[in-house]
Amino acid sequence: MRLKSATVWLDCPRMRLRTEFFKRAIAIGVTVVAFNAVNFGTPVVHAAPGDAGQVADAPTLSLTTLGADTDIALYGLQGTQTITVPVPKGLTPGALTADVELPPYVRGGTIIVTQDRRTLSRIELLMAENTPLSIPLTGARVVNDTVTFTVRSRLLPEEGDCLYDPTIPLALSDAAIDYTGKETAPTMVADFLPTVLEKMTIFVPEKPSAAESDAAVQMTTAVVDRYGTQNTDIDITPLGDDETAPPSGPLERNVVIREGSDSAVSLENGEGGVPALQITGSADELANQVRLLGSDLSQLALSAKVITGPINSTGEVPANPATMKDLGQRGVSATAFKPQVVVDLDQTRLRQPVRDMRVQLKGSYTPLPSTVGGQVVASVDGETVDQWSADSSGTIERSITIPQSELRRDTKLTVAVDIAGDVGQCGDFQPVTLKVDDDTTIESTPADPPDPAGFQSIPQALMPKMQVGVEPGSFDDTVRAVSIMEGLQRLSGPRLDAEVVPLDSAIDSRSPAILISADGWHNDKVVPPVRSSTDGTLEVQRVGGGGPATLTLDPATPFASLQVGRIGDRTVLFATSEDAPEQLDSLLDWLDGDARRWAGLHGTAAISLPDREPVTVDTEAAAPPEVSEDNGSSVYWWIAACAGVAIGAGGVAVAIHRRRSG
Repeated sequence: MRLKSATVWLDCPRMRLRTEFFKRAIAIGVTVVAFNAVNFGTPVVHAAPGDAGQVADAPTLSLTTLGADTDIALYGLQGTQTITVPVPKGLTPGALTADVELPPYVRGGTIIVTQDRRTLSRIELLMAENTPLSIPLTGARVVNDTVTFTVRSRLLPEEGDCLYDPTIPLALSDAAIDYTGKETAPTMVADFLPTVLEKMTIFVPEKPSAAESDAAVQMTTAVVDRYGTQNTDIDITPLGDDETAPPSGPLERNVVIREGSDSAVSLENGEGGVPALQITGSADELANQVRLLGSDLSQLALSAKVITGPINSTGEVPANPATMKDLGQRGVSATAFKPQVVVDLDQTRLRQPVRDMRVQLKGSYTPLPSTVGGQVVASVDGETVDQWSADSSGTIERSITIPQSELRRDTKLTVAVDIAGDVGQCGDFQPVTLKVDDDTTIESTPADPPDPAGFQSIPQALMPKMQVGVEPGSFDDTVRAVSIMEGLQRLSGPRLDAEVVPLDSAIDSRSPAILISADGWHNDKVVPPVRSSTDGTLEVQRVGGGGPATLTLDPATPFASLQVGRIGDRTVLFATSEDAPEQLDSLLDWLDGDARRWAGLHGTAAISLPDREPVTVDTEAAAPPEVSEDNGSSVYWWIAACAGVAIGAGGVAVAIHRRRSG
């Protein structure tokens, strides 16, 4: 076999790259990137001609699929909203479709779509409810595989009526983009991941090595981090040594991961369609090959085969205080008669649990006329944390302390301008624009132990790097690791850094860890907060010491759980069951069924029993004093409805939070 290869250096005429980009590449630590036009040595997964995946052909994609809100709300007589959506290569945005619903007391109006001061389309609205609309986007310019346009509304109220209620907008619901054309199939590694990805299937051997399991987890976090609110579905499937990955569907991709002597990332035969991507490497090199797809260096992969050197995967804890821009967040703005914006105070972006959070709020609002009074109100979860009078300067420069009782993993700080007074005749008073700038700073102190604890402390308490403990060679544990990391990554601003290791190594480690033991927990070095014995006796660890509270189930009922524990100075997430691995898989499937369920977990443990929805248990609540069996102290148990229950000596406060689907 003749080897054709070309090493790409800075003077390669095919790649005119900015100096800043190479500086960044060097900082990441890549030593060499080579492009080769040959197949691997061993192992090899051959794709037969005609087995290439399908390309998207003139699809209609909802805004939810594109990572945006499915509904467009335009407030007031003149509402405005800017929309940015991705455009896969080969496709062109043709129209914005939606069902339109006018607010009450409106006799008509106009919707205008513009881009860079150019009018793309104008649609007249009639007095009707839930009318389907197709708003042309013909001529919209696509820049860097995205299109940005502005939707404006002008409403005509009935005689004598005005729209001052900010809760009743002109609604464009179930919005979608009609694309024209046919997707271009990738021919280079750089183009393998499209701008819209509905599903990725990862293929690993039936008995994956630790390196192959680790690579599957690395691929999962890279894809979920890249596509964010598109909520790309991740599947993992076993593949025999002589088997070939099946063709992928439209806007889907297949990745084959195998440990082998040759380190490379390569497109398989994709004649006539989308090829699969094969990633190979030795145990020490496989992770680096996967990390390429999650780094900016993937833009350099302008060939069908790429070999990468070491890539640093660990992010640093940001400076304190840090601006919103430092944390990768943009400023926020809104225009309405009573505008409000939400600032995300995301602990994952700080890469550690924190407390004593203070926000130096910077921004502006439209100065109010003398006939109108107003105040600026800052609130968290509906509770006002600060308020002050609006003045004629329209400047916001305010230090706001977030109460510890209101602090969560992702705390939503709402800032609103509330107006009152004489607004004149209809149309006299123009909407107010409220802005919070990205130079708003966030200051905090590390929290050790985390506060709040439990599920609200992860994944930030598992940062900057965690270990994932699995049984060596277990495909099922690899699937569970992928599912858990997919869920945690959806909660995180930055990409999570994890390493898959044997379960015993993760137990003995001093690093934060995810410990997966689906058949039961049999290790006394670290103990989950809730566990049971073979006779059905449940033990719930008492906060602050003392003997555990006990609960005996008759008959014994196996359960599965995800539990957050604190072992010494590290946080541990347990994924286990009482000899019921299928129940653990059911719990993970339930969490994966709705992207909001991971975010909705509270307390310390999520418990799953057959034929019922999971419940969460808060074992971190303040425990009452020990009491005798005949004491009337109330104990709230999460499982009392299962069978006859006997409560043993000792008490613990256990709060129940039943999670509803969706």
